[in-house]
Amino acid sequence: MTELLSIILAAGEGTRMRSAIPKVLHPVGGLPMVGHVMQTALKSGAGNICVVVGPNHDAVQAEVSRHASSARIFSQLERLGTGHAVRQAREAFAQHQGHVVVLYADNPLVSSTTVSAITERLDGGADIVVVGYRPDDPTNLGRLLTDGGKLLAIREHRDATEEERKIGLANSGIIGFRAEVLTGIIDRIGNKNAKGEYYLTDAVELANADGRRVEFIEADPGEVMGVDDRVRLAAAEAQFQKLRREDFMKAGVTLKDPDSVWFSYDTEIAQDVTIEPNVVFGPGVVIETGAVIHAFSHLEGAHIGRNASVGPFARLRPEANLGENAKVGNFVEIKKAKIGKGAKVSHLTYIGDAEVGANVNVGAGVITVNYDGYNKHRTIIGDNAFVGSNSSLVAPVTVGEGALVASGSVITEDVPPDAVAFGRARQENKRGHAPKVRERALAKKAAKGK
Repeated sequence: MTELLSIILAAGEGTRMRSAIPKVLHPVGGLPMVGHVMQTALKSGAGNICVVVGPNHDAVQAEVSRHASSARIFSQLERLGTGHAVRQAREAFAQHQGHVVVLYADNPLVSSTTVSAITERLDGGADIVVVGYRPDDPTNLGRLLTDGGKLLAIREHRDATEEERKIGLANSGIIGFRAEVLTGIIDRIGNKNAKGEYYLTDAVELANADGRRVEFIEADPGEVMGVDDRVRLAAAEAQFQKLRREDFMKAGVTLKDPDSVWFSYDTEIAQDVTIEPNVVFGPGVVIETGAVIHAFSHLEGAHIGRNASVGPFARLRPEANLGENAKVGNFVEIKKAKIGKGAKVSHLTYIGDAEVGANVNVGAGVITVNYDGYNKHRTIIGDNAFVGSNSSLVAPVTVGEGALVASGSVITEDVPPDAVAFGRARQENKRGHAPKVRERALAKKAAKGK
């Protein structure tokens, strides 16, 4: 295979985003846009990745390095167009012996399939391959001027004639080159246009003048959409979610109401999982086969075992780990806790920094008191234990295997295996005292009203 160099342009400030955060760090599916494009480059087999960033974009560099520590970073100090941006990476492509594909960090949905289609054309003898698409409204977009399968030129909207503006085939900006062709053309790109910028797209006409073979391919508009403001960001998110939903359903996952389920870029779901309406997945969720995620649940950083049940109205926070056939019910929050095989935490409960054994039953309103104001502490509940409703387990504490905690208890000491623990005050009944309490309360209320 011919070696592939990917140049990712990520220098845009994104002023229309109205944000202090660099545009390419805004997330789609929980992953910054530049991260999506980095993953596409890696999946495409790019042996070398270069990213062109703007000045003071340390956060962008950090995100790039998170995906590929070997990626080379180049800075574009002035915003003088795409041709000028690519020129900043000259050190990389001038020494490269294979293909070069230029991607954009604000095109988060471009696929490795499209990149492979570019490289296949280059392998087949093309010198330049441009990706076009047919949007519903191409206004303000560059147009591809073609003759059959040949690409003659790319005309920016501002520079196009009225006749050229009627063309429906728009430029995505994504271009593949033979490295030696890019090296020979990049310095010949001028800036005699309406914006006074160096357009990489001018390489097409220059290559044609040199007798080079210039081709184009078409991509789905939803795949190559660019993001330059919050409206387009929302559109990219919607398209990402649509694709993820379709992928999961085709893979054997049941979505009761697909449009109401929101996935993260890294969500992993096995077949025969059922997901009810209005479920949100944050990053780092893995669900094993047969599990059911009931409506209005929020999961992040959680692992759900085979045939487990979550929700409705459950929240699983990072490091929540549910065993096979475990049940986490309505209005239950789990954080940094392991729930054992067959255990039940059915309602109105918080379990944090804990280990709950197999076949444990945790009653309604139970709380693991894991924070003392300075440090977190663990609670351990042994297999087959029973924790009665409205109990507080003050960590660090262990409830032994088979033990029973009486309802309403505050447990501050370890409970031995098979013991019954009572941690509550003795009940006292004062006969006939209720009317006196009511009289005092009413008198106090009346005094406030004066």
